[in-house]
Amino acid sequence: MLTDIHPKLPMRNKGVTRNYYIDHLGFKQIGTKDYDGYLMLKKDNIEIHFFEFKDLIPKENYVQVYIRVGSIDQFYQELLDKKIAIHPNGKLGMRPWGQKEFSLLDPDSNLLTFGQETS
Repeated sequence: MLTDIHPKLPMRNKGVTRNYYIDHLGFKQIGTKDYDGYLMLKKDNIEIHFFEFKDLIPKENYVQVYIRVGSIDQFYQELLDKKIAIHPNGKLGMRPWGQKEFSLLDPDSNLLTFGQETS
């Protein structure tokens, strides 16, 4: 039986990735040991792992992760207040498939889309 999923995203620089997710998005580092070239972060019930890929070319990175959010308006406003860059084509809005969504790119151009179902 499946219970959880923890996507593994590429990162070029562990320090830059750690700082972006912790300082800007509110994640915390998890694990009892700090491994070279690997990073595990968590926020609420979301866990994302990162593997080192120094040769990653951000403009050629097509990794995408969809994260469900309980209070999307509040989370979006928190990011705007922190002056976090929202993807130019991913501002908060209703989508034809019934989700309220927005997107951003992390320092390695991993696309993070946050969505909340509306009723």
